[in-house]
Formats: sequence, structure tokens, C-alpha cells
Amino acid sequence: MTGVNYLTGAEAMVRMLEAHGVTHMFGLCGDTTLPFYDALARMDHGIQHILTRDERHAAYMADGYARVTGKPGICEGPSGGGATYILPGVVEANESSVPILAITSDVATTSRGKYPLTELDQTALFKPLAKWNASIDDASRLPAMMRAAFRAMTTGTPGAAHLALPFDVQKASVDETEIWADARHRSYPAERAGPDPDAIDAAAEVLAKAKSAVAVCGGGPVLSGASDALRRVAKALDMPVATTVSGQGALAETEPLALGVVGSNGGVPATRAVVDQADVVLFIGCRAGSVTTERWRSPARNATIIHIDSDPMVIGANYRTEVAICADARLALEALADALEGNDDLPGQGGAAKAKAAWAAKTAAFAPLAASREAPIRPEAVMAALMDVLDDDATIVADPGTPCPYFSAHYRWQSAGRHFITNRAHGALGYSLGAAMGAHIGRPSVKTLAVMGDGSFGFTCGEFETMVRHKMPITSIVFSNSVFGWIKAGQDAGFGQRYYNVDFDRTDHAAVASAFGVKSWTVKDPADLRRVLAMAVEHDGPTLVDIHSQPLHEAAAPVSEWVA
Repeated sequence: MTGVNYLTGAEAMVRMLEAHGVTHMFGLCGDTTLPFYDALARMDHGIQHILTRDERHAAYMADGYARVTGKPGICEGPSGGGATYILPGVVEANESSVPILAITSDVATTSRGKYPLTELDQTALFKPLAKWNASIDDASRLPAMMRAAFRAMTTGTPGAAHLALPFDVQKASVDETEIWADARHRSYPAERAGPDPDAIDAAAEVLAKAKSAVAVCGGGPVLSGASDALRRVAKALDMPVATTVSGQGALAETEPLALGVVGSNGGVPATRAVVDQADVVLFIGCRAGSVTTERWRSPARNATIIHIDSDPMVIGANYRTEVAICADARLALEALADALEGNDDLPGQGGAAKAKAAWAAKTAAFAPLAASREAPIRPEAVMAALMDVLDDDATIVADPGTPCPYFSAHYRWQSAGRHFITNRAHGALGYSLGAAMGAHIGRPSVKTLAVMGDGSFGFTCGEFETMVRHKMPITSIVFSNSVFGWIKAGQDAGFGQRYYNVDFDRTDHAAVASAFGVKSWTVKDPADLRRVLAMAVEHDGPTLVDIHSQPLHEAAAPVSEWVA
């Protein structure tokens, strides 16, 4: 055909990423990916590809990058084992409403069923795990399918997408005129849904009659940038605002109405009491899952529920709901603030007093533990030292296990927005290092920390090479206590202290990290903690501090139930 310019499928993939504003991607090479890598090598595209040491961390990096930039994160890997390795990061991001695109190359469509090396039914594998999932079996469909993937990731409730890219499709022809993108889908949330005005009026009416209302914010307000609107609603009612673990950053925790984290992971009796006493609970971008609600016991069943969420299936899933507002969190809260601010007869909910009392109770319990000179080092002492040495705009990425409850209960976030990242959907160990690298690439101007237990260190330490190769000035902190601590604490609390297969030998984490080229310290004496952390944070390259710390089952962990 005359007058038509053609690209290969691999070249078209590069151009479609470029058209969607992609500047960074994370991934690992494989033989089925050779045409795509060759296109990246030959073409002028402005995309930095960061080679990772396994595909799982490529996905975690894309996740951390997406959380701090407001843009979809892109990861890629080869077929077979590569697709299975990238999968944990896809499901974590999807269930955390974080848009990442996983591109997995694949065997040629013409080889299917002939037992080629690394053949796998990728679309079947990813079907239950991703918001949107397809295999590009026809090169002419590649641009349209890329547009569909970005549209799916960024609209409605954001989520993960997966695209399989067969080897022969990477070599086939694509019409260059098909290369274009919808600019709205370069960031998220895109095409926000506004609330039903009748639902807003109904919510305002319920809140105006409340005597002890409380808001509980999940990750939705942070994802949608709703902190200003949330503050307006809370201020109009003098209503305390609690968060889930994922919701930290919905408000600065120094705000008079900020209550802090509630639930079995990071909640404390003083914050739980505010939710238990509430007659009206406003859930915002929150699934009201088992951890947040202490297995659906807090709030109690007799509370009146108003629920704002972008996903209609979330609303009413766990609590009988008086008012349902299916909308973007920021748009819904702005409309609710407008409705409430026009009412001069609103009764105050005593929120500032309740929040102040809760923080006072929390601080009274925390302070003596944070000042303790006991060894092994108390986790509270680590929190206090970090609050001392870190700037307010630092990004902290925490693994599950020891780090998560302590940061959620005791680290007081000084400003709203995404400063704390943890993988609350599935809680897989080994997340923080990769996600911290993605967060650093996305927001290089601030200090980034990766905090993990030694169980997580064993899952993830290969990526220290990636960190060193790219000279990322990330500080890693390891709580070293030679145990899968959360499980041992569960055996301690609920299984008669029968400790079975949870303990392992202590690793010299500083020596391991040093072997990769990371400047590292070991701290056993609490008196050295602040000084060493300050040196690590101020160093201009990758650092690690290995802290010999109390195991969870011996510590005063802010966890009310070990099996949630």
C-alpha cells in the first residue's frame, strides 16, 4: 500500500508507551523479549529502562513509582517463569487500586500447542488478578489495546493491567497512523465520577443530626488528592478523622482533627474507642475490611453508615449502609463540604478534643518505650530516632511484619499526601526495597527509606545490586530478630506458645549489603541509634542500618489480633 508507513510491533509498543507519557519502566530481559529490547536500543524515545534482578521487584518498583507520581507504573518481563514472577506485584497493585501495566512477552502465536519453551496461558493466569488483561495476538490491534489498557488502569477505581506480547507480533507490521494516545489517561484518577446530588443531601442530613460522627479514610482520599476537601468536611462538623494503614496521609496527623490509624494493625485502645462510640461512621475510599474494622466489630453494627467509594461493589459489602455515594473521593467530599458549609446549625462532634485525647494517651504509652535503653532495641526507639532525623517530606516504604504496625501507630505524619507506602492488599514480604526504588525514581528530590524485617531481607536482597548500579541514595533499615515475627506472635497469643518453624539464624545484613556496595552499619546499643541513623540518612549513596531489635512477640506491638 502506498503512502502508509509501518512500524514493527515492538517499535509500535515503544511509540505507544512514549505517547502515553511514559518516562521510566522496570523490567528483566528474556529471549521472548529480544525484539522489544532491540527497538528500545535503536529508537529515540526518552524512556529510561531500569534493569531489575527479578520480575517481582520490577512490578513492585512500578507500584512505588505510580503511588508517588500519579502516573501508571510500567514493568515488563519474559514469558514462562518471568510471567509467574511478575504476578505478585500485579495482584498487590490491583487490589491496592494502583495502576501498573505489566507487559510480558510471549512465545509466537504460531508456536502455541507445539510445546515451545516457556509456553504458558498468560491471559488465563492473569485473569483473576488484573483489572484488565489481554494478549495482543494481532499486531494491528496493538495501539488500540494499549489505549484500552491505559483507559482501564486510570479510570473508575484504578488498577493493574496485563498485556502479553507474542514474539511474532513484535516483528509484524503496525500502521504508524494508529499511534496516538488519549492524554487524559497519562495520569490517574482520570475521568472522575461525580456524586449523585441526592446522595450528598442525604449524607449531609445524617451528619447534621449526628452526635458522635467519625470519618474512616482508606487509600481513596490519598489516591484522589482529597485532603483539602476532607479537611473542609471535618472542620464543618468538628469531626475526628481516622485512617486505615493505607489511608495515612489523607490528613497531616498534626491537624487538630486527625485521630491516626485505627484497626488491628496500628490502632490502639484510645483510637478504637472513638470509632466504637460513634453513632455515624463515614467510610471514605475504604473497603471496611477485616484489619480496619477488627474483623467487623469496630464500628459496631448499630452505627449509621455513610460510604463513599469509586467502586460500587465495595459499598455495603460489609456494613448495612444508610447512604451510598459512588463517586471519586475528592469530588464527593467537595460536594459534601459545600452542602455542610451552608448549614449554620451544625452540632459539633467534639472531634478536636477526641483526637487530642487519643494522641495524649498514645504518647503516654509510647514515650517511656521510645526512651528505653534496653537491648535488644525496642522498635519504639527506632520510631523516635527516625522522627528526629528525617525531614517531613521523606517517603517511607515499610514491609509487613515488624515495621508496619509501629509506623502506623507511632510515626506521626507531618503533612498530607503520599509519604508512607506499604503493601496492605496481600502483605507479601520483600515489597519495601523494590517499591522504595520505584518511589525514589518517581520522586528523587526527597529522602526515601525502605524498612524491613530480616525475613523480608531474605526475599529481596538481590535488588541491592540494582540500587547500587543506579546510585540510589535510599536508606534501608532492617529489624534484625531472627524470626518470622508476626507468625511467632500469633503462635504466642493463640496457639499455646508452641513455636514451630518460625525461627532462623541471624544474618549479618550489614555484611551482605556491604558486599553489594551499600555503606552499612550494625546497631546493637540503643545509645548509638540516633547517631548512626543520622549518618545513614545524610550519606549521598545507598545505605543500610541493621538494628538488633526485639521480636514482636516480646514487644509492646500495637496489634490487637495477629490473625486478621
